[in-house]
Amino acid sequence: MTTEHRSVSDKVMQTLASLRLTMAVLILLALVSIIGTVIPQGQLPPEYVASIGGEQGNRFRLYALLGFFDMYHAWWFQGLLALLSINLLACTIKRLPHVWRIATRPDITLSSAQEAAATCSAVLTVPESVDRARLTAAVAAVAGKPVLTEKDHELHLFVQQRPWARLAVYGVHASVILIFIGAIIGNIFGFKGFVAIPEGSTVSSFTDRKGQQRPFGFELRCDQFTVSFYDAPGGGPSQMPKEFKSILTLTENGKEIPGYKHARLIVNEPLTYKGITFYQSSYGTTGNHTFTVGTTRLTVGSEETAHLPDGSSMHLIEAVQDVSPFLPGKTGPAARIDVHPANGGAAVTLLSLANYPEENRREAAKHNLPVITYQGGTERPYTGLQVNKDPGVWVVWIGSLLMCVGLYVAFFLPHQRIWFRFGQGRLVIAGHTTKSQAAFRQRLERIEQQLKATLQQEETR
Repeated sequence: MTTEHRSVSDKVMQTLASLRLTMAVLILLALVSIIGTVIPQGQLPPEYVASIGGEQGNRFRLYALLGFFDMYHAWWFQGLLALLSINLLACTIKRLPHVWRIATRPDITLSSAQEAAATCSAVLTVPESVDRARLTAAVAAVAGKPVLTEKDHELHLFVQQRPWARLAVYGVHASVILIFIGAIIGNIFGFKGFVAIPEGSTVSSFTDRKGQQRPFGFELRCDQFTVSFYDAPGGGPSQMPKEFKSILTLTENGKEIPGYKHARLIVNEPLTYKGITFYQSSYGTTGNHTFTVGTTRLTVGSEETAHLPDGSSMHLIEAVQDVSPFLPGKTGPAARIDVHPANGGAAVTLLSLANYPEENRREAAKHNLPVITYQGGTERPYTGLQVNKDPGVWVVWIGSLLMCVGLYVAFFLPHQRIWFRFGQGRLVIAGHTTKSQAAFRQRLERIEQQLKATLQQEETR
């Protein structure tokens, strides 16, 4: 019973620690990552939902069931990360004891088998009468302080450098596991979302990637929002923003939080409080605008769509209360709108001017549309903030730092071992290195030449 149980355990461990499993999981992760690139994640654009048959379509339901719209939080993706972590952990458990023994309890005598398996070796003829203390001192001078052992009437000297370098690969394994753990912590306990705050307003919640409202646990007020534009080639402001900046105040239970009054938030300079980080991501305007369509009066919100009496629809793109900076010679309010005809034809973009009704009539007749006149409106700017909380980010940073250190040690600081065996007038030199064999051979040749010169000097004395 016990033998059978151990056999099953050995097979399970062999499977979990196999390189085949590692490659299979890595290939699967690469393939499923394509899904997250091709299929939109989080809040889905209406156009995409319509292109796959709508929310009631079988394709949409299948994608939602498989978690394709939030793939990196899906249970099966987290499972692949966990399986790769288990694979690395099993590899470490299986191989670490052997490597630990080599690093901490090396073979300090040179056997014939080790000599045959060495990276390189050499033999020097040395008189049997040479003083062993001087031989030890000579080895120490060229290779490092040796460990001395007497065995079978022969003197063995052993020198090694950086035995701990053998453990670097397991540091890399640990770093990968830490990065995965940090990612899983961030996916489970963190969140991402968006919030739009009109200037002068206060919000206490945001919309996450699933379209649900989540509370901050404190309040966020936009004291001021400003945007500056690059100059246009012909003079005046262009439509390309140069900088947009939010001045925010954080409050908790109605009281201002020290250090967060009139805090500045601009692109590439985020603001963090209680683990929640705010990034400046967008801006716009909000408010109500009045239009007349014939004798009908309409009120339209900023960037909203309204239905017209003839069955067509109108979408407000942008509006200004003084058009003179953009149209020299014109004054007063103006709005740029898209009109979608009732017959389903192509949309038409119009500029509706409050102080120039004759131009509105001319444009309407040109496109066979009703006359739309902008009367003005009240609006204020809003700042769009990306909201992010990732409690696993420090675990990921620690793992990344550990990986850099581990890779550097593994590739550039090899474990080197050199054995010297002296007896019967022969000094056998054998060495082994885990990396950089060509450089190690050159080092062993220098040691051989220096020892030969030193021992010849001793002999002539």
